[in-house]
Amino acid sequence: MYRKISAIVIPTIIAVGIIVYMLYSVRDQLLTAIQHIKPEFLLIAVLICLAAWWLRGWRYHAILYNLSYRVSVRFATACIFVSQTVNLVVPARLGDFVRVFILKHEYNTSYSEGVSSLVVERIFDIFTIALLGAISIFFVLNVPFEYILLILIPIIAGVIFFIFLLFIGKFSSKNKYVALILTMLQEIRKASLTVRSIFVLGCSSIVIWILDILVCVAVVMMFQQKISFAVIVLAIVIGNLVKAIPITPGGIGTYELSMAIVFGLDGADPAVATLIAVIDHLIKNLVTLAGGIISIYSLGDWVIPSIREAFNSKFGGGKEPDR
Repeated sequence: MYRKISAIVIPTIIAVGIIVYMLYSVRDQLLTAIQHIKPEFLLIAVLICLAAWWLRGWRYHAILYNLSYRVSVRFATACIFVSQTVNLVVPARLGDFVRVFILKHEYNTSYSEGVSSLVVERIFDIFTIALLGAISIFFVLNVPFEYILLILIPIIAGVIFFIFLLFIGKFSSKNKYVALILTMLQEIRKASLTVRSIFVLGCSSIVIWILDILVCVAVVMMFQQKISFAVIVLAIVIGNLVKAIPITPGGIGTYELSMAIVFGLDGADPAVATLIAVIDHLIKNLVTLAGGIISIYSLGDWVIPSIREAFNSKFGGGKEPDR
């Protein structure tokens, strides 16, 4: 019981603490920044965010299709909405684990196939983010070395991993856990390493993250700020790469702090930089939350027990799936 409570409470306290500290440190300038808001750009940001969500669902539909599962774009989008909504509440990316249970319930996928589909999605996300970040570096002055390193590591790791997948077919094992890992790697290869899948998943991932960046651009315009596009790209990249480290639920706090620091490279006022980072993430999280609630209702009552089962398996000491 205490393990479950601490798994939620402690990371949440950290997330709230970071946000409160950021807002408190610029409290005197917040009112002035808020007075210059152009609210019409809020609607534009929400619409762009919804378009990105639909495309995420379409891409996940394509990943599952490569694994021989005919899943509708609507169901694929709902799966992501539910999993990401859980990620907003619980750390350690438990929501990803929930998606495996949903796929198992509706399409009788194996647990390894569910995990493999997630891995493919994450690989294309992180590799694409890092690639966009690498491009933006050439247009931003005085980028700290640690940012460059944070961007280069996923690119190098991604290239090595894809090269490794090319040769995975030559390996085999009778050991249960090694065989399971090899099976998952074969599934990842099947879902991602054909010419068609690389093109489809690669192009869709680029568009998804450009849309994610454009949400932030709309927020910047809402505050009538002049922050260069390259800096906005870099801020989104660094924010999401830091967010990928599961310190807080949904990366709340760490994402905003990282973005606000990057905006400072372009001379942005600290109060405005803080508000842009907070509102950008707030828009994306509220759209996620609304989509998650609708998706849970749409999928059926069985989703909540699936979430509970995933939570118990992860934090309750229950037996984790092995197939």
